[in-house]
Amino acid sequence: MKLRSLIGTKSFYRAVLAIAVPVMIQNGITQFVGVLDNLMVGRLGTEQMSGVAIANQLIFIFNLCIFGGLSGAGIFGAQFAGKRDVDGIRNVFRFKLIVCITVCTVCLFALGFWSEPLISLFLHEGSAEGDLALTLAYGLDYTRVMLWGLVPYALSQAYASTLRETGETVRPMVASIAAVITNLVLNYLLIFGKFGLPALGAAGAAIATVISRFVELALIVFWSHAHPERTPFFLGAYRSLRVPRALTVHIVQKGMPLLLNEALWSMGMSLLNQCYSTRGLAAIAAVNICSTVSQLFNVVFMSLGSSIGIVVGNLLGAGKAEEARDTDRKMIAFSVMTCFVLGGLLAAASGLIPELYNTTAEVKALAASFLVISACSMPFHAFSHACYFTLRSGGQTKITMLFDSGYVWCICIPAAFVLSRFTSIHIVPMFFICTALEIVKCIAGYLFVKSGKWVRTIVPSPASDA
Repeated sequence: MKLRSLIGTKSFYRAVLAIAVPVMIQNGITQFVGVLDNLMVGRLGTEQMSGVAIANQLIFIFNLCIFGGLSGAGIFGAQFAGKRDVDGIRNVFRFKLIVCITVCTVCLFALGFWSEPLISLFLHEGSAEGDLALTLAYGLDYTRVMLWGLVPYALSQAYASTLRETGETVRPMVASIAAVITNLVLNYLLIFGKFGLPALGAAGAAIATVISRFVELALIVFWSHAHPERTPFFLGAYRSLRVPRALTVHIVQKGMPLLLNEALWSMGMSLLNQCYSTRGLAAIAAVNICSTVSQLFNVVFMSLGSSIGIVVGNLLGAGKAEEARDTDRKMIAFSVMTCFVLGGLLAAASGLIPELYNTTAEVKALAASFLVISACSMPFHAFSHACYFTLRSGGQTKITMLFDSGYVWCICIPAAFVLSRFTSIHIVPMFFICTALEIVKCIAGYLFVKSGKWVRTIVPSPASDA
């Protein structure tokens, strides 16, 4: 492959960034505020920080189930947008609402009844730091409040994803910015008890998050229904939740693997962190610092991956197969090269970032080591993430599931389980080995994308939707 084929023109990058930058800004602000939230909770001590981190592992599974359920429908939404099929987009949105109702019901039941045993799975003796009973109490307080935010989060994602698939990336960004600012301000007020308000600690952080999610939902719903000339697909969306049978079958066939994939992947990531937790609360706290900061740096390749799903999906829906292939190749290269730079910046800052936390020297040292490892792996994660969205854009959801969650459960989890249960290996080399296995995923992604089987249009014709 010639190097020139990986580099686009200025107009190409302008078009790509027009889609990607609003998503980057939205995700970047969200992750930056997430870092600030993490720092504020981290000022309370190791137990509160660890309790919130464990609780967020459970919320993370819910978030990824929503993402997976909406992503399956989103493949069709992007291709319907490419065909300018308003009825098709409306029906996809209705399907998303049904997914949100279903996932919220299941997760509210599970977290409402089994929070304590689930959080307890992450609590192990293994370091000199931390009170396990106190950590459990903080985690339970946080989780109980966060349950109120599940429904508004799910509905916000249904609206935001539909808007992005149709090219309206700015409005979700604005709603998200308003939400994260609300979250940041309320965190400061409620965690530390400023301006006469009670100091609620970890529970205050949860209350702030829930309120911010209602703010985001209100803003995005209001704008979506106040501009019918730009969002005609929302007109009449609630007159019925009926989705044409043929389209439902298509979405379920293509989308169910994505929902299962995200559920399995998120549970796999939680189990991976549970393996790390066998080395004690210090390991939990350090992994929490690393993952929170890394996610801020990962915003670029995460956003470019989402943009690949939108841009390439639109091209495939419009029947422009060769242009889709060429665009995809250049976007993957752009994402990877960008992450070489960002990885270098993260590595350079790895020794300074942990010093911002009010925690022990052991936690700070571990977090610095984890950040260096994460920085070195960033280009590999960028490549595999771009491959994931490439395969998804063409409806290769079964291969996507094998590529993503299959890798986690067949390669990463077994390695972590063996290392944590049957060896006395230190947490840092354990973390390095599990992270380095991403190379296997990159090789598989390259082969899948190179095959070209994803280059196809999957949306049914309007006549077949009835």
